[in-house]
Amino acid sequence: MTTTLILVAAVIVVLFAVYVSWRAGRLDRLHIRLETAQAALDAALLRRAAVCLELAGSRILDPATSLVLAAAAHEARTAGPDEREHAESDLSRTLRAVVDQERFREKLAEHPAGAALLEELDTAVAKVVYSRRFYNNAAGVTRTAQRRWLARSLHLAGHTDPPRFFDIDDEPPESLATG
Repeated sequence: MTTTLILVAAVIVVLFAVYVSWRAGRLDRLHIRLETAQAALDAALLRRAAVCLELAGSRILDPATSLVLAAAAHEARTAGPDEREHAESDLSRTLRAVVDQERFREKLAEHPAGAALLEELDTAVAKVVYSRRFYNNAAGVTRTAQRRWLARSLHLAGHTDPPRFFDIDDEPPESLATG
């Protein structure tokens, strides 16, 4: 009787240890996924800013519009972590104001590199939207896993803070969204 009880207790301990190990591994994989999503989002945001700077320097736009777009793109590229969401949202709004101007597509079509620049801009804007959604999804799943009682009580996430969502205005310009 005593050996059976010890054997059952040992099996329960082993099963619990396997479960805890599995949960810790899952949490680790979620953190890796989150870091990968963060890197992809950073790359997409930098690419969008670079394309905006290229458009601003292309001499297709009038000087005032080019200056405003270049300033917004530069601010987005150089913003610190606390100002980044605001700077990226400003770039999105500026980009909408520029691209949704009357005759924007016609101005680009008149320029030899205009079609390629428009396609590059459309791709960069779409990647920001998708990368942000993917990152926020990864952040949400990771936060949920960190809040589970086992993760909290055994400190499976260590002392890491819950990941923050990246909330920006990333609405694409109408002419890019439909074109």
